[in-house]
Amino acid sequence: MEEVDVPPFFICPISLEIMKDPVTVSTGITYDRESIEKWLFSGKNNTCPMTKQVLSADSDLTPNHTLRRLIQAWCTLNASKGVERIPTPKIPINKTQIVKLLKDAKSPESQMKCMGKLRALAAESDANKRCIESAGAVEFLASVVSKDSFTTFEDGSNEGMESRSVSSEALSILHYLQVSESGLKKLVGKNGEFVGSLVRVLQRGNYESRAYSVMLLSSMLEVADPTQLIALKPEFFAEAVQMLQDHISHQATISALKLLIGACPWGRNRVKAVEAGAVPILTELLLHFTEKRACEMILTVLDQLCGCAEGRAELLKHAAGIAIVSKKILRVSQVASERAVKILYSISKFSATASVLQEMLQLGVVAKLCLVLQVDCGSRIKEKTFDILRLHARAWKNSPCIPTNLVSSYP
Repeated sequence: MEEVDVPPFFICPISLEIMKDPVTVSTGITYDRESIEKWLFSGKNNTCPMTKQVLSADSDLTPNHTLRRLIQAWCTLNASKGVERIPTPKIPINKTQIVKLLKDAKSPESQMKCMGKLRALAAESDANKRCIESAGAVEFLASVVSKDSFTTFEDGSNEGMESRSVSSEALSILHYLQVSESGLKKLVGKNGEFVGSLVRVLQRGNYESRAYSVMLLSSMLEVADPTQLIALKPEFFAEAVQMLQDHISHQATISALKLLIGACPWGRNRVKAVEAGAVPILTELLLHFTEKRACEMILTVLDQLCGCAEGRAELLKHAAGIAIVSKKILRVSQVASERAVKILYSISKFSATASVLQEMLQLGVVAKLCLVLQVDCGSRIKEKTFDILRLHARAWKNSPCIPTNLVSSYP
């Protein structure tokens, strides 16, 4: 293609390429639709990139038809120089169309067809996802899930949805829509009703619907307020732990860990998680997981649970509990080492019986702590480690690795 001078007002300020579908925002600046949608929706920005002015949530992207026709005419004039003509863009959906689609979906069969159309529209662009959400689709999909209908449909016309329940399909679309923060707050704020519905799906649904449920719950709890987190019921923790045990998928397991990390610090949630059997399951996962992020998250939950007596008792009850926590120190990451040392500190300070201290010595935990003092691993980790060794220097004074300045403090 020959070198062609492109008029500067044909160029998108974001992509710096010729605009294929120019749209104007409320500040009067024109961008290519794909670029500005990515900026606003995927990047979760709320300002005009050029002027930095805030764009209201309900502001429209107005198609600049005049500029598009000028660009198309210029492309045609320069076709001999290798410039390809830009096709006329497809008209985007509007809120009214989605509202009608939702209104007509009354029976399970029509709901399935409706959701097939929603999925297809959402796949076209992030703007369509936001339009679908603003039309009330999130509330519609949530109501489908709350009815807990697990009747399956064999429908060859809906490709990819054979033998799927209406609830499963609704959950998959809720996940695919990447619901906004305000939308998630509405879901979690319905007096806990929708959280309860998702817990029922975790109890009764198939593997796919359970995976989508735990991922959606994980997103919802990120925007929940403390009173909502404190109100979580024991069955919520029972199902989160069951998800960890079943290990349906790596993403579902990570989401279940995120649930516990977000919920455990509040109220009696640590005790609820312990009573649900979280500690032995997490310990078993730690024995088999090597991936950095997963190990860090497991140790974070165990650290939270060891903040209560019940959690510490369960960890000590597990034959490999202390050993595997100690093993992860200096082997995964600084974050993992910090969490592991905090767990050992909780054990040493609040649950250190003579047998526990002897076990720590025999399993090499004391030797590992001494090693921490000798390597470069961060001041916070070293301080906690030193505190553990100082607390029990008398019990461990015969260990050759204990620093002499600690041992000399005791007769």
